[in-house]
Formats: sequence, C-alpha cells, structure tokens
Amino acid sequence: MQSPVCRRLVLVLGDQLDRNGPALAGLDAGQDWVWMCEARAEATQVPSHKARTALFLSGMRHFRDRLLAGGIPVRYRALDRESDPSLGAGLGAELKALRPRRVILTQPGEHRVLAELKGVCEAAGTHLEVREDTHFLCSTGDFAAWAGRRSTLVLEHFYRHLRRRESVLMDGDEPLGGRWNRDTENRKPLGRRGPGLVPSPLASPPDQTTRAVMDLVEVQFPRAPGRLDCFDWPVTPEQAQGALADFIDHRLPCFGPYQDAMWTGQPYLYHARISTALNLRLLDPRRPIAVAVEALQSGRAPLNSVEGFVRQILGWREYVRGVYWREGPGYLERNALDAHQPLPAFYWTGETDYACLRAVIGQVLETGYAHHIQRLMITGLFALLLGVEPRQIHAWYLGMFVDAVEWVEAPNTLGMSQYADGGLLTSKPYAASGAYINRMSNYCAGCRFDPGEALGERACPFTTLYWDFLARHRVRFSSHPRTALQWRNLERLEPERLKVIRQAAEALRRSLA
Repeated sequence: MQSPVCRRLVLVLGDQLDRNGPALAGLDAGQDWVWMCEARAEATQVPSHKARTALFLSGMRHFRDRLLAGGIPVRYRALDRESDPSLGAGLGAELKALRPRRVILTQPGEHRVLAELKGVCEAAGTHLEVREDTHFLCSTGDFAAWAGRRSTLVLEHFYRHLRRRESVLMDGDEPLGGRWNRDTENRKPLGRRGPGLVPSPLASPPDQTTRAVMDLVEVQFPRAPGRLDCFDWPVTPEQAQGALADFIDHRLPCFGPYQDAMWTGQPYLYHARISTALNLRLLDPRRPIAVAVEALQSGRAPLNSVEGFVRQILGWREYVRGVYWREGPGYLERNALDAHQPLPAFYWTGETDYACLRAVIGQVLETGYAHHIQRLMITGLFALLLGVEPRQIHAWYLGMFVDAVEWVEAPNTLGMSQYADGGLLTSKPYAASGAYINRMSNYCAGCRFDPGEALGERACPFTTLYWDFLARHRVRFSSHPRTALQWRNLERLEPERLKVIRQAAEALRRSLA
C-alpha cells in the first residue's frame, strides 16, 4: 500500500493545543500532515499524576478532533493502539513511513523533548524547523537581550520592563495608581472565621472523550499517583474561556488580598484555576490580562487584585520561562545549598501527622492542584528546611501537578522554592517557621504540633528545621541584606538550646530518610 504524500510533517505536542500556533501557520491540507503522539514515556518520565496524564491526553484528543473537523489531516498515534515508548520512537516510525521533506515544530517546553526530536530528525536525514513560540509575550531572544550579562535577575525589573512595553496598567510612563507593586495589600490571612462562602469555580464535567481517556489512564497506569474522581479541568478553548469568565466575575475582586491565604477543605479559594488552560495553549495569556484590566476599568475589581493577577501572568510566568531557556539543561543539576536528603515517602501518599502537609498533599492527590502559596510555603518549604535533594522535589512537582510543564515548573521549584540556583531567580530563600503557616492558614488548629515550639513532643517540625536551616547556612546568609534580620534572630538563641535543636533536626532527618 502506497504511503500518503507528505510534504511537511507538522508536530503538535500535548501542551501546544492552539489552532493558531506557529507550527500550523501556512499548513496546506493537501500536502501537509499534523502529527500527534501519546507517548508512554511522557507519563512515566517522572511518576505522573493520573489527572495530569488524563488532562494532556484529553486535550490532545479534543484538539485532534477539532483539526479533523476542519479538514486538516492528522496522523495520531494513540496510546491504546501504537503504544509508542517515547516521542522519539513514534516520530522515527512516522518519518520512515511518510518520508516528509521537512518537519516543523513549535519550540517545546522541555530541553529533553527538543533534544530528543532533533536527534530523531538528524538520524533520519530530515530537516527540522523549530519555530519561536508566539504564545508568550516575551520571546526567548527578547528575554536574553533584557537579561544581558546580569549575574542576578530581578523579577520586579523585568515586570516593569514588560508593563511599559505592553502598556498594561500604565498611566503614560508611570504605573497606574502610582505604584508598580501592590504586594503589601495582598498578604491578608482569612482570620479565625475563615473565608465564609466562596464561589466554587466553574467545573468542566468530563464528556465522552474525556471519560474514555480517564478509563484508559486507569488501565495503562494503574499504579500512577493520584485519583481521577474529581477531574473537571478545561480541555477545550471554550471551557477555558468559561473558566476565565467565571474567575473574573466571581473571584478576582478578592484574589489580591487573599491570594496567599490557605484554609482546610478550600483548595481554590479565590484563585483563577486557569494555569492548565494557559500551559496547554487553550487560552492565550493576552486574554486574561485584557479582561482583568477591563474589570478594573468597569469598577468590577480593585487595582490591587488586578495588578496581583496581571503580575502572575505578565511578570512571573514570562520571567520563569525566560530563565529556563536562558540557563539551559544544566539548570536542572544545580544544588547551591548542597542538599541531599531523600524526599519523604509521605509526599506520595499524604500519610503524615503534619496537618498542613497532610492537607495539601491530600488535596494534590485528589485534584492534581495546589495554589502557589501551598506549593511554596508548605510542600516546598518543608523540602527546603529538610534539605531535600533538588532533583527529587523537582520530579515530584513535575509529575504531581496538572499544570506542570518543565519550563514553568523547574525554575519555580529549583529557583524560587529550593534556592538551588544560588539566588539567580530570587534573591533570598523562602525560609520560615511554623508561625508563618499558623498566621496564613487554619492548618495548625488541627495539628498535634505547636508552631511556636522547636523542642519537645509538641515541637513543630517546620520550626525545629527552620532554626537548623539558619544555623546550617549562617555563613551564606547572615550578611545578606534581605535575610540579615532572620539570622540576627538566630544569634539570640542560647548556644546550648541551638545545639539541642540541631540534634532534634538531625533525628528528624534520619526518621524521614
């Protein structure tokens, strides 16, 4: 049987589900084919949460069906048919069958994937054209030009640069309202009574395609972490637009002041829940920025909430991607604090006496989600204080969160959360005791440990490990302008008490190894 004529093979990866994506530009349905592949390695490279795998596969199948309905030919390698062990193996088989003159690819979200696909094309003698990802407001080249030879990259400087360039929340050349950053207005705890009635996010109930994918995941990856009972993530552009509109209408006004707050049984609070849609390209980042600004202009949301939301997308999201591609694959190997402790087993099960970790990890296992403070100041903070090897906690975040793609996850984990890059991404480690968790959540109220105690049967592990962390890294941070106060507090501890605290911390490490 003669193979179909193929001039160009256009690769669409699982996080590139945009009909207007660069690789699809200029596609000729009479000569070109779109190629998509459900590769087993993408669900097993790290232990991937069932909801994460289901999200990618469902999004891919809905996108395939949309292309086919539009008359675009698609070569789709499904997991339950071809069962390709890797993207490279699947592409190699396709190149052999179709013999295209050229392969076209939008820049992937992982160094590993780009290297793998390049290698396959080189081995087959097929030219590979990698196109810049126009989904982002700042290209990798533009970021590299901005970064120049800076030894330290400061988000605030980059954020102001993009605000000016894109004319977002600006009054001429000055920030709207006179201040660039409204962080001081956006750190409120919920108080003892909690959040009250919070509007539930708009759900995207699984359709027939998604249910089939969920069944497939259960069969193909029965031992994968997590559950699918609560799966309701957007998997189409229409669902993504609905989730965004729901956030703007019902939760954006309170997002700003309470974006750092945490509460038992409230996984979303006032957060947008659109990161999955953004990272799969179901939603262009320009759209949420625009509608948030419209909400401000129409009086439906205050400036502090809109600025805080815009900073997450226009500032932080673009910033971490720029860092990822600027630093290269070697960034994943950094370990500035010389941390080598194994990741505790309870990160995969949620079975622990620590109420905050039990609540957040249990939530992640159930939904594949935790908001940014739960990630940074609960699961990330404990790993930092304990001294977990950065690659191990990186693998956990990459596999366990539905919105995880390496370009966004790795800098957030290795740079911001674990300070493994030595201060390139953020100038100080986010180290805190149990007192912070007690202030920003109600987790401590249901815990047998006391956040104010560093020693004894009721000692909070966060607090014990916090003082030990300060002692271990005294030389590095005691003179740092942004951390000196914390280390001055260390000096107030009696030497004998600190010695006993450090012994307790070491015993804790041994028990969790």
